[in-house]
Amino acid sequence: MYNLKVISSTTRPGRKGPIIAGWISEVAEQQDSFDVEMLDLGEIDLPMMNEPNHPRMKKYEHEHTKQWSAKIDEADAFIFVTAEYNHTYPASLQNALQYLSQEWNYKAAGIVSYGGVSAGTRAYIDLKRDLLTFKMAPLVEAVNIPFFPQFINNEDELIPNDEMKEAASTMLDELARWSAGMKVIKENKVVSA
Repeated sequence: MYNLKVISSTTRPGRKGPIIAGWISEVAEQQDSFDVEMLDLGEIDLPMMNEPNHPRMKKYEHEHTKQWSAKIDEADAFIFVTAEYNHTYPASLQNALQYLSQEWNYKAAGIVSYGGVSAGTRAYIDLKRDLLTFKMAPLVEAVNIPFFPQFINNEDELIPNDEMKEAASTMLDELARWSAGMKVIKENKVVSA
């Protein structure tokens, strides 16, 4: 089993990200490959980066950073659930990523994006590019949800259509496959002479 963290990126009042993150978490739990934990940035409430040392040094002074580091370090893989704000992903997610460095390395990442007509695909593209700088392996397979409010019922449950279900299944299969490969890569560190 791989330790999978599903990260809900939105923090603003009235947000729907946790509903979508809850849905993909439930789908992931139904697979035998993952031990799933959802991390909600709205509840974690990281302040804007306030560590005096560069993240690559791992000399964290604040308890919120130490807790965030421990959660991310124990993960084998991630699913980032992101809205699209102003044609990119939310600042809260960028801040959460930049708090850390090594903890993200050599882990596979799936993305669930949502928005209006674009289904959050511009946020997906920007996030995918940025994840590479943390030595992550962002998947090509993704779940992109257009006009997402139509899939949320009055009980605040996401009711996926067939395309969303199929995309989620494909992404999770690939995430398990890449997690196995990334584990090998992470365990085989190159030692300089």
